[in-house]
Amino acid sequence: MPNAKEIGERLKQLRGEESQAAVAAACDISVSALSMYECGQRIPRDEIKIKLANHFNKSVESIFFN
Repeated sequence: MPNAKEIGERLKQLRGEESQAAVAAACDISVSALSMYECGQRIPRDEIKIKLANHFNKSVESIFFN
């Protein structure tokens, strides 16, 4: 399983040019929470993993477990 830093890098890459505010709003999370996920300080709860995966049109496994 990837560590929090690897997951954070993946989330940053997926976000690309989209703002943190836009992704956070779409996933119903705070910008600070998304920032912590991207910086590798926290790993999202399962329900948030699903929202992020759906937003980026990816599977939860491809973002958080590969």
